[in-house]
Amino acid sequence: MAIQDIYPTALRLLGRPVLVVGGGPVAARRAKGLLDAGARVTVVAPVASAPLQDLAGAGLLSWEPRAYRPSDVDGVWFVQTATGDAAVDAQVSADAEAQRIWCVNASDHESSAAWTPAVAVVDDVKIAVNAGGDPRRAMALRDAVATALETGDLPLRRQRARADSTGGAVALVGGGPGDTGLITVRGRRLLGQADVVVADRLGPRELLAELAPDVRVIEVGKTPGHHPVPQAEINRILVDEARQGHRVVRLKGGDPYVLGRGGEEAEFCRQHGVDVEVVPGVTSAISVPAAAGIPVTHRGLAKGFSVVTGHEELSEVPARADHTVILLMGVGQLRDSADSLARAGLPAGTPVGIVENGYLPDQRVTIGTLGTIADQAEAAGVANPAVIVIGDVVRVSPFAPSHFKTADYSTTTPNTPRTARTVKTRVLTP
Repeated sequence: MAIQDIYPTALRLLGRPVLVVGGGPVAARRAKGLLDAGARVTVVAPVASAPLQDLAGAGLLSWEPRAYRPSDVDGVWFVQTATGDAAVDAQVSADAEAQRIWCVNASDHESSAAWTPAVAVVDDVKIAVNAGGDPRRAMALRDAVATALETGDLPLRRQRARADSTGGAVALVGGGPGDTGLITVRGRRLLGQADVVVADRLGPRELLAELAPDVRVIEVGKTPGHHPVPQAEINRILVDEARQGHRVVRLKGGDPYVLGRGGEEAEFCRQHGVDVEVVPGVTSAISVPAAAGIPVTHRGLAKGFSVVTGHEELSEVPARADHTVILLMGVGQLRDSADSLARAGLPAGTPVGIVENGYLPDQRVTIGTLGTIADQAEAAGVANPAVIVIGDVVRVSPFAPSHFKTADYSTTTPNTPRTARTVKTRVLTP
């Protein structure tokens, strides 16, 4: 049978009687699939496998413990024969053909009137693959398509509203530090389903270009000291769009719940009766230092860390080189932050690293000390987005030389693609 002889279609078997002839593993799998489709299943087989007996014992199907009879096909909508006996399967197939009933013959796919594809379900999409009678090939193709759908490489977005739709929903998706490969699989998948994307300035911006042309992108990005769309307006946008029946993705940089106002947005949605899902992201507080080879904890150097956004909060964190302090978006207050830590007792020679544009092609790393870093940053033109790491863990970075011991040593890596194997350094004089 050539592949051109196949006319793909889907059967709606809810409440309809179907017949499975055979009691082995193949019959059990087919019976389970038919039950999932809502069919009323009768199994005819002298002996049934344990899975079939369990289904019969639970009242989910009817099992006739006997040999097949031609009258068994009377009145059914669909037949699956999988006895393992080619002669019996051929008889069942012939009896079904005589009554113009579709029958899948597991013993002989070439003479079978119907084929059962390899099937997977992703969200509300059912994937069915026929591969010229080669079931292993069909399963491999099915798995590949399912994986692409699950990871967002293929779009899952609906093009028409479901008849049973009860309205839209909001997903707060953490996009990670900006590299498109660092968003979670769940986040990428939801982005591919979105009707509306409410986007921050940070995060995986390149993914926005892959959206369908009719997906609306609402820009609400903030910069330090400049919030063109107030948080209250962002909250309102999320609720209003969802109430119009849209699938809304709030695409954020980092993690929604790490200094990202995600808690406020989720709470506002719930207060207004909108379903909301929170998808964690790779927070820049940990991932961006890692891009420069700086662990936030390290045996013998640091057992804990604190994440802060302003120098006013630094009086509450331990002022010790063995406790890592991470400043987010803190370039503008760097001098005040360094002074605050120095007044709290942190030595001037404490290592400090600044990572700009972590994981992006123009990533740059500046390494100095608490006493020199503010002047270094000013001389080098360091700017946000940047993560500042303060503590002995900075010594672990491959950009920090082994003899990084004194307070007046400083290095800055130039704008160099992060994929480069080596990074040149230059010494800045504070």
